[in-house]
Amino acid sequence: MKRRTAREKSLQALYQIDVSGAEPEAAITNVLEEGPADEYLHKSVIGTIEHREEIDELIKAHLEKWSFDRLAKVDRNILRLAVFEMKYGEDVPEKVAINEAIELAKQFSDEQSGKFINGVLSRIKESL
Repeated sequence: MKRRTAREKSLQALYQIDVSGAEPEAAITNVLEEGPADEYLHKSVIGTIEHREEIDELIKAHLEKWSFDRLAKVDRNILRLAVFEMKYGEDVPEKVAINEAIELAKQFSDEQSGKFINGVLSRIKESL
């Protein structure tokens, strides 16, 4: 599975977990749709969940004129995934994580979300 596809599937799994409280393994299985397992998908979903509290605090600290609870669930999970990659993804450059998050926002949210996510992640990048 290509890394971009793994990110899309990771976002979908994280969204399921956030919205329905699904167990991470069940969410991963759901998004794979009987396709082959993917190490990066598994690592990014499980890692994001394991570090969610710390990731959420980092996001909250870098929101300007916006509250964490007001974030759209899709945008919140795009930010979580990107922050996980930036902070814990050994082989993912920060610029790549930000660009991929913007692309996910364009695909799964709206153009305004892409700009918003870019701003938040750029501030987070400066603090890391």
